[in-house]
Amino acid sequence: MFVSYILSKVRSYMRYRETIRELSLLSDRELDDLGISRFQIESVARQNAFA
Repeated sequence: MFVSYILSKVRSYMRYRETIRELSLLSDRELDDLGISRFQIESVARQNAFA
């Protein structure tokens, strides 16, 4: 049980980092089309990964 909990946390963190990486590669225009500003990237990634 403990191992599966740790694995789920590691997967969530990996998803968080991947989301940040992908959103950071977008231009400001592309982010604006998604309704996201550059300073919101970490918040959006956190909501996506840990929800």
